[in-house]
Amino acid sequence: MHDIRLPYELIALDNGLRVIVHEDRRAPLVCVNVWYHVGSKEEVPGRTGFAHLFEHLMFEGSENVPEGRFDEMLEEIGGMNNGSTSTDRTNYWELLPSHGLDLALYLEADRMGGLLPAITGAQLEAQRDVVRNERRQSYENRPYGLASETLLAALYPEDHPYSWPVIGSMADIGAATLEDVRDFCRQYYTPSNATIAVAGDVDVAHVRDVVERYFGDIPRGPDVPRRAAAPAAVTSERIVMEDDVSLPRIYIAWHSPAVFAAGDAALDTAGAILAHGRASRLYRSLVYEKQLAQSVSAYQGSAVLGSTFRVVVTARPGVSLAVIEQEVRDELDAMSQSIAARELERAVNGIETGFVDSLQNVGGFGGRADQLNMYLFHTGEPDYAAEDLRRYDALTTDDVARSVREHLLGPSVVLSVVPLGHGDLAAES
Repeated sequence: MHDIRLPYELIALDNGLRVIVHEDRRAPLVCVNVWYHVGSKEEVPGRTGFAHLFEHLMFEGSENVPEGRFDEMLEEIGGMNNGSTSTDRTNYWELLPSHGLDLALYLEADRMGGLLPAITGAQLEAQRDVVRNERRQSYENRPYGLASETLLAALYPEDHPYSWPVIGSMADIGAATLEDVRDFCRQYYTPSNATIAVAGDVDVAHVRDVVERYFGDIPRGPDVPRRAAAPAAVTSERIVMEDDVSLPRIYIAWHSPAVFAAGDAALDTAGAILAHGRASRLYRSLVYEKQLAQSVSAYQGSAVLGSTFRVVVTARPGVSLAVIEQEVRDELDAMSQSIAARELERAVNGIETGFVDSLQNVGGFGGRADQLNMYLFHTGEPDYAAEDLRRYDALTTDDVARSVREHLLGPSVVLSVVPLGHGDLAAES
């Protein structure tokens, strides 16, 4: 069993900002990773897509750093940066030579404290257009692009904060006013609603000094009311979508336990047993032996207010999705009764290998700085990695089979995406 420790020190400022510092002197690199505790679940119907819109606005200039200079200043010293938005949080990171630490912290402090007065109507219009184009490219004009949005609308009631996609609706993006956006900034992009992880070739005392100098005077934000949603439930629902695609594809989705709740790790492992790698059950059966499918995937999509487990199978040309669905349900029935020890061992080994591999990097998505922030956000303990892995090491075959029985044999949403004019290939036909 891996026994991973990520030693850290936690700095807490009077304005509510918490900073995790993890020293690793093996390479002259440092990552500054900021998590704002705001995702699409903080939005409300009619005002969706704001958290993702801010992911764009955060790079468009602030009080002291003009538009375009954020990236340029990092690139001038060999650094890189990125950001992402989910249902539950937004993160930003910079990876750069360790002598650039002060610059990265300055840039993050400047936009945390100086973004609001710099947001203009022109910036909003420009980024609104960027997001609209991103939505067209990733949703409206992409094969299978509307499948996820359709599933969410079927899995959750309209007022549930997971019922809309992170990117928001085209109508809401278009309706956002400058004052709406500024109000969102005042509420969520504050020291008291953020945490920072600094990992790499750093000195704790130096980080403390710089953080206090750059972030200490930024005012604490208002208290953030956390969204709570009643557990969502579905009765079995079937949806057929004709799309400009070549191959039919089926999506089967169930509600499942929230991230880090009992059953979350077991279903994560069930997804690996079903569809991770060529030895997995669905790949071996549908793709290799029976040659009914082009590709398969299965995964636990863990989230704060409740998760979803999804199986996605792309059929071979002309294969009915009804046949595919029956094969999937037969396999789930079999898994609910018996799982071989070697299957569990292979799945857990794969999960742990991926986990350990991601921790080889101090920066980037899934690197150590990101993981420290993730664990602080979800568990309150930045060094939760070893405990996290124990969730998987402790699993038995009965645990996984029971989770399949409890969560994947009940009501589900079935979405068939079929080529135009080929509704006969849908699962319900």
